[in-house]
Amino acid sequence: MINKQNLWFLTLFSIILVLSVYYIALPPESLTALKTGGEKESDKASYNINESDILATLRVEDDEEVLRVMNELQETLLDVKASAEDKNNAYEMLLNINLNKGKESAIESLILKTYNLKCFVKIKDDTVSITISAKDNSYESANNIIRTVQSEFDEKMYITVKYQ
Repeated sequence: MINKQNLWFLTLFSIILVLSVYYIALPPESLTALKTGGEKESDKASYNINESDILATLRVEDDEEVLRVMNELQETLLDVKASAEDKNNAYEMLLNINLNKGKESAIESLILKTYNLKCFVKIKDDTVSITISAKDNSYESANNIIRTVQSEFDEKMYITVKYQ
């Protein structure tokens, strides 16, 4: 039987093994850039940030936050010292998080299908924040998006649309 400590050891060991094999497999030219800090290449490089990068960044930050909260709630569920009420609250919050993630992805696909716009949706309590990657930021399209999103909910939601 494998316990948590052995599992962590095996996980970290495998990560170190993969990284060392990757480092060994690198061609020598890239190793010199790593050793010198790659200052020559970074001075010449210019970064173009497109809309999908902004949305991807927002998604990653949101996913990290959700995973952190879910891990805390799962620890509460598995805690022997936690009361039944705390465990029930943690379970309800986990269900709520999962429902919100499902609604967020459904709204994103609805906006993509209806308006052909890539977006990021964040639902927190009764607030829906929509970040759209488009240069067209007309009030009319934002109003149409708000109406479409509101039709997905039974109760009144506070919906904001932000263009990036």
